[in-house]
Amino acid sequence: MSHKNTYLFTSESVTEGHPDKVCDAIADAVLDELLRDDPQSRVACEVCATTGMILVMGEISTQAYCDIPAVARRTISEIGYDRNSLGFNAETCAVLTSIKEQSPDIALGVDRAFESKEGLEPDTLGAGDQGMMFGFACKDTPEYMPLPITLAHRICRGLAEARKLHLAKTFCPDGKAQVSVRYEDGKPVHIDTVVVSTQHLESASLDEVKREVHELVLNKVLPQDMVDADTRFHINPTGRFVIGGPNGDSGLTGRKIIVDTYGGYAHHGGGSFSGKDPTKVDRSATYAARHVAKNIVAAGLADRCEVEIAYAIGVAEPVSITFNGYGSSVLPEEKMVELIRSCFDLRPEGIIRKFNLRRPIYRDLASYGHFGRPELDLPWEKLDVVEDLRKKAGLA
Repeated sequence: MSHKNTYLFTSESVTEGHPDKVCDAIADAVLDELLRDDPQSRVACEVCATTGMILVMGEISTQAYCDIPAVARRTISEIGYDRNSLGFNAETCAVLTSIKEQSPDIALGVDRAFESKEGLEPDTLGAGDQGMMFGFACKDTPEYMPLPITLAHRICRGLAEARKLHLAKTFCPDGKAQVSVRYEDGKPVHIDTVVVSTQHLESASLDEVKREVHELVLNKVLPQDMVDADTRFHINPTGRFVIGGPNGDSGLTGRKIIVDTYGGYAHHGGGSFSGKDPTKVDRSATYAARHVAKNIVAAGLADRCEVEIAYAIGVAEPVSITFNGYGSSVLPEEKMVELIRSCFDLRPEGIIRKFNLRRPIYRDLASYGHFGRPELDLPWEKLDVVEDLRKKAGLA
């Protein structure tokens, strides 16, 4: 008698009104504003938030002008913090800035790669930093994303949409969701537990909040064939969530990197995305690694896979590429690395050109994940290398 390998996996997401995501949104809005007028802008923008105050800091080298306080206030208002009763108001909060230019020592390596200086290839960009970046894909969902993080994002987006469309009468901007999925032999089969915490009006009762969460969000976004009487729901389990956003907790860019990627289902190199221009491989190479992994799974070369790419600052070519097919790869893993090298240009210049990254596309990515977003038509989500992979792998 065979026994199935059963386990639970949990991922969380947060709404755009979460204080950390407020900071990510402002950082990416500043980046977009600069890239709109100067695509060559070098940006490393960090934001922190607390009661009544936003601080925008970092290193920016650009020919563009950006009214940073105005961008910050506009972004905060778009999120929904537009009145004093929410504890944070775009019109009245203080916006402080502390900006300097990018270090010339870093620019020295980025502007002209080691390979160019050594005469090994024409002028090309070097990696903006050392580090390792991971990409992942699986067959859980049509977007090739793990199911737990996909559902957590859907819930958080549902909370925001119900609030902004004025369908919900109780929701405020801050919130988070957590979904636990039961797997059998590596396949998701059942939603075990759903946790939702949404900031709400002081006048709202817990019963009202629970009713709106179920009717306006959960009933619409959860796959009903995976929900049954055994599925547990915890809605605002503390019983009250009136004080939220930067008034309830300080916020900081880059503090939700697992929310931004795969919900913990795959590795993360540690670098964050928001506020960074595409010469920073923390961002661009993580997008490239996702593109590699997604095309490999879509090509039928693995049921799920993880790709690691590592760089040295100022060097264009990756110092290493690692492939993990979790035993599902149709080729040995060393052959998969050779295939990746032959099908993908993973130099910073090649990634930027391939995905056209020097343009204002980043503000929409600041919440609900950087991957598996069909509504945004992201270039690193395209399945445009599938046929080439299959041909070179001998499957076409």
